[in-house]
Amino acid sequence: MIEIDDSAAGQRIDNFLLRVCKGVPKSHIYRILRSGEVRVNKGRIDAQYRLELGDLVRVPPIRVAQPDEAEAHAPVPGAEFKIIFEDEHMLVIDKPAGVAVHGGSGVAFGVIEQMRAARPQAKFLELVHRLDRETSGILMLAKKRAALVNLHEQIRENQMDKRYYACVHGEWASDWGRRRAVREPLHKYLTADGERRVRVQADGLASHTVFNLVDRWPEYALLEAELKTGRTHQIRVHLQHLELPIVGDAKYGDFALNKALARANAKPGLKRMFLHAYRLKLAHPATGASIQFEAPLPAECRSFVAQLNELRNGSHPETTPHG
Repeated sequence: MIEIDDSAAGQRIDNFLLRVCKGVPKSHIYRILRSGEVRVNKGRIDAQYRLELGDLVRVPPIRVAQPDEAEAHAPVPGAEFKIIFEDEHMLVIDKPAGVAVHGGSGVAFGVIEQMRAARPQAKFLELVHRLDRETSGILMLAKKRAALVNLHEQIRENQMDKRYYACVHGEWASDWGRRRAVREPLHKYLTADGERRVRVQADGLASHTVFNLVDRWPEYALLEAELKTGRTHQIRVHLQHLELPIVGDAKYGDFALNKALARANAKPGLKRMFLHAYRLKLAHPATGASIQFEAPLPAECRSFVAQLNELRNGSHPETTPHG
C-alpha cells in the first residue's frame, strides 16, 4: 500500500506505476491495471486516473528483473552542480558543457541521476526541460510535481523567455540589421547508425528562433538567440540553415574548422561548442512572481571572445558580455 503525497499528486496512475516499478515492462503494468489488480482507495481505476493527495494505492506483488552484475556494481556518483537558485519548489543549476542531462543512448547517467544520488532524501526531483550535452548554462529541475506541471504549462504556452549566446562562423549579412528571425520547420530523423539528427524540412514542426547580433569579427559573430519554440537542436539547425554554423558544433558545424580550433596553441582556440543558455525569465510556479536567472559565459567561451577581440584590435581584449 502506498499513500500518495504531494510528490505524486496529479500524476496519472500508469506513469506513477512505471516510476515505482522500475524494470517492469510497460505491457505488464497495463495488464495489471486492466485486470483490476491495482486498486486506489479499494476501488478499480483505469490507466488515465489521476492520483490525488492522500489516495491509498495497492500495488500487487510484481517480479522485477534484477540488474545485470556490471550495472549493479556501477553506482551513479552523486554530484552537486553550481546552484543559481533553489527553494522548496524548484532548483536551477548552471550545467557545464559535456554533461548529459540524463542517462540513455550510450550515456550511463546524467545530471538528473547524479543530483538524485547526491540528494537521496529528495522525494521528488525531475528535469523541467533539456539542454544538449555540449550546451552549457541554465537548467531547471522541479522539486514538486505541482511545480513541474506549472513550468511545463509555461513552456507549452510560450511564456518563458529563454536566451542563449552562440558564437558562429561566417559573415552576418549586412542587410539583416541587428536582428534576424528564422521560422524554418524542423524534422527529426535517425541516421543509418541510429544517431538522432534534425534538418529543415517543409513538413517539419513549426519552429521560430530570433537571432540578435551582439558583436562581430572577420569570419565570426556573437549572437543572442531567443527561443520562441523549443525543438530539438533548434538553434544549431537554424544557424546551419543561415550558413552560420556554431563554433565547435560536432553535429551541424564546420568540422575542419572545429578541428583547427581544438588544436593545442590555436589562436583563437576552443575545444567545446560555443552555445550557452545564459538567461531565463519566467513566472514562479507557486507565487506567479516574475523571476529571472542568469548564468555568465563560461571561462573558455570568454577566452575565445577575448582572443577574437585581440586579433581584431591588435590590442587588449575588450569586455565580454555577462548576460
